[in-house]
Amino acid sequence: MAIMAATPRTSPPTSVEVQPRPGLRERKKLKTRTAIRRSTYRLIAEQGYDATTIEQIAEAAEVSPSTVFRYFATKEDIVLTDEYNPLLEAETRKRPADEPPLQSMRFVVTEALATLLATEEEELRRRTRLMVEVPAIRARMSETMSDTAKVLARVLADRSGRGADDLEVRVFVAAVLGALREVTLYWGEHGQKGDLIAMVDQALDTLEGGLTL
Repeated sequence: MAIMAATPRTSPPTSVEVQPRPGLRERKKLKTRTAIRRSTYRLIAEQGYDATTIEQIAEAAEVSPSTVFRYFATKEDIVLTDEYNPLLEAETRKRPADEPPLQSMRFVVTEALATLLATEEEELRRRTRLMVEVPAIRARMSETMSDTAKVLARVLADRSGRGADDLEVRVFVAAVLGALREVTLYWGEHGQKGDLIAMVDQALDTLEGGLTL
């Protein structure tokens, strides 16, 4: 299948909403999570994933092992967990109510990805490499994606007047997230070469076209 160019994205809403600054407690939590994640990536780069322990991560991040576990249930979660579900929900809710759901998801995902590539590209590349190279992380992906699925199902259910447990809502969310998962792995397996946003657009085009090959 030929690689498609990125589909032109619709313009964002013209109104600008000023987001309230997180409180001191939330900023401290974010700072701790970031320190743990960065320490983990550094240690893995130096000695490998399997050789990196929670105790070493805690020492490098200057926190206790119990603090690491308070923020992340497993070592795999340190790599896979991010702070984007609330943003994903908020941005999806901003889309026009009469906009087709897949078009809304295309806009939100590609805009978020463009921001991520501009601000945190190296972390994205590290995470993707680990998803490809470490079986435990790849296995954990499906479990952690369930949280994102619940967020999207709730938003899309509200937009469509259906329940979040509606079968068609669940199938739609599973299809979109499955497509994004495969794009991520494909990009990682092929040396992180090519336009990642164009690949996302290509995958969503496949869904929009009715999954024809």
